[in-house]
Amino acid sequence: MSSRRIIVTAAALTTVGALLAGCAAGSTPEESTLVTPSTAPTGTLTFWSSLSGMADVAAAFNASQDDITVNFEEIPNGANGGYTKLAAAIEAGTGPDVAGIEYDRLPGFVANDQLTPINDLIGAELFDDYDPQVRELVTFGDAPYALPYDAPPLVMWYRQDLLDAAGAQVPTTWDEFEEAARAVKAANPSSYITGFFTNEPQLAPLSWQAGAEWFSVEDDQWKVDINGDESTEVADYWQSLIDQDLVKPILGFSDEWTADLNSGVIAGWVGGSWSASGLKTRTEGAGQAGKWIAAAPPSWDGEPSGALSGGTSFAITQNTKNSAAAAVFLEWLTTTTDSVAARGAVGTAYLAYPGLNETAAAVAPVDYYANDIYSVFDDASENLGSWAWGPSYDITSTALKDAVTSEPTLGDALTKTQVATVEGLTALGLDIAE
Repeated sequence: MSSRRIIVTAAALTTVGALLAGCAAGSTPEESTLVTPSTAPTGTLTFWSSLSGMADVAAAFNASQDDITVNFEEIPNGANGGYTKLAAAIEAGTGPDVAGIEYDRLPGFVANDQLTPINDLIGAELFDDYDPQVRELVTFGDAPYALPYDAPPLVMWYRQDLLDAAGAQVPTTWDEFEEAARAVKAANPSSYITGFFTNEPQLAPLSWQAGAEWFSVEDDQWKVDINGDESTEVADYWQSLIDQDLVKPILGFSDEWTADLNSGVIAGWVGGSWSASGLKTRTEGAGQAGKWIAAAPPSWDGEPSGALSGGTSFAITQNTKNSAAAAVFLEWLTTTTDSVAARGAVGTAYLAYPGLNETAAAVAPVDYYANDIYSVFDDASENLGSWAWGPSYDITSTALKDAVTSEPTLGDALTKTQVATVEGLTALGLDIAE
């Protein structure tokens, strides 16, 4: 971070009022209104994203009108240096007009004054269309800084045939999940109901789904509560499954994991709506079409609760010299069926803007699965709990991945991550409350 950057206070980075849970992005809203300048915006824009299919989306936008030309550049994902490249380019004044940024990294770009608030560029009616919790993920202070693209719910994936062979039902509570894990193990002692990814631990969305809030604001201070009661319960639960050899610790997306999926050693995946296309790619060669199902995550208290697993927004950077044109493209990119159709069957995105997921389902590989996966995504998106990402989540993410592999238990890993996050944010000049 350059010396001229001022680390903003918690109050400036956090939405006014409580984070609200609301209805899922399923219903069709009134048509939104873009803030329209006196003359139609024109010009050439640069657009960076790591999401597959975005080159086709940019091409479709260019073909849809004659006023604005979008030049697309694919960049690496965050884990492979994409955010480092983006932040450096913006700092140097060579960044794109529009960029894709995941929700957990968005606060950092806002804190470093690298994005343009869009409340004066996009009509307020549009923001009212989103699920309140999703809307809050892109709002800081009193202004939105991005438009949500997808809102992928935390989703469970199961081999239905393997559950049937074990006499297990699809779990609706985490107690039932453990019972199903025992049944799968009893039916085949070398098998597991799922793996626990040690390199990409899902402890954040699992904690969110259990009612935890890792980051919040208290008296204009960031409150960090990564090892709070709900999160510790989640960590202890998964540690118990691992200790009992009911869940397999494994490197996610590795050759070993793929082989275990294909052989039936692993019968499930704690993933997101985005998992469907990757699961198909990894298992279709083993003849598993029609064997997998999606399910909403089990509940802790018998009441359904949801969380997001990842998700991307699109923002206008401070480098743009044509924010009006960028806003036109931004709205088209995130709220039109034409954009969804243009991206094609490269994934199973669950779009944040209402009314788009019928188109998404039409181009996604839904026929591979034994149930209606988009209906499950709808269910899993209901009852989203309150959640906010911290002002520099890369500190937390790096610490968590290290701690999961270095600490004796997952509970210890959360405690180590809590300490590392507080120390890291304090070093950035933020006022932290624990």
